Amino acid sequence: LNKNVPIFVCTMAYPTVPCPLHIFEPCYRLMIRRCMETGTKQFGMCISDPVKGFADYGCILEIRNVEFFADGRSVVDSIGKRRFKVIEHSQRDGYNTADIEYIEDQKVN
Repeated sequence: LNKNVPIFVCTMAYPTVPCPLHIFEPCYRLMIRRCMETGTKQFGMCISDPVKGFADYGCILEIRNVEFFADGRSVVDSIGKRRFKVIEHSQRDGYNTADIEYIEDQKVN
């Protein structure tokens, strides 16, 4: 998962930290549905950038559970997995996507 990764532009996310989300915008509803249907259950989270649309660094979130409501909204229980650097910004069907490169942390002795 490093080409055309769906990007949720919202808040800062960190590895190992839970990130509950209330999804109501149509483009993000589609994005979450696709993440679940394809089985990846992952998407990127980046903060907004006024020039590029979203920041050059972010965190992959893994969906642990989704509760869908009759009106199309959903509550997503996700948790941060890995940090990444954006190589190329793009869009698909109204939501942002990116080609990314994972950031490897150096272990401290």
